[in-house]
Amino acid sequence: MGRWEPDAGDRLVRAALDLFDEQGYENTAVAQIAERAGLTKSTYFRHFRDKREVLFSGQDRLLELITDGIAGAPESAGALGAIEGALVAMAVTFTQDRWANGPRRLAVIAANDELRERDALKMAGFARTMKAGLLERGVPELDADVASELGVLALRRGYAEWLETGGDFAEVARRALEEVRGAAVGLEGAE
Repeated sequence: MGRWEPDAGDRLVRAALDLFDEQGYENTAVAQIAERAGLTKSTYFRHFRDKREVLFSGQDRLLELITDGIAGAPESAGALGAIEGALVAMAVTFTQDRWANGPRRLAVIAANDELRERDALKMAGFARTMKAGLLERGVPELDADVASELGVLALRRGYAEWLETGGDFAEVARRALEEVRGAAVGLEGAE
């Protein structure tokens, strides 16, 4: 493949995952990833800020989708209804490539403290964005805090289920949110 062929970002992700599988995250350099993808190091840095970001690409787009999904939820929707709007809006990014690479990506993250920390920061960013969108809708602060944390939990659970089953992420995320909602309601009776 030539340097100027399309899908450079996807090629870099696949090359990185291959190299992380072969020699480990810590032992892989950006230059190796670029070379494996048939690209230059400068092309790598046009797509990703650093080596970690090849595993976390698209966060800005996801934050936009969360914001738009919450803002676009019907006025009658409660806090969790607006969170559902965010999860459904995010579904456009859950492509076949993302599904195919997901288990490998999670394995690399699970094996590295720095990457687990980066993943936690990413999820905290999602929660902050959800909360901000809910506050904008007039949801009281504590309700916005709880709903955004439940939203992130539903996102994590939905993502894990989606990696196992494939299919429509929007439907999987809706089910995960319903399960989380049910668990939260069930806590009242557990005391």
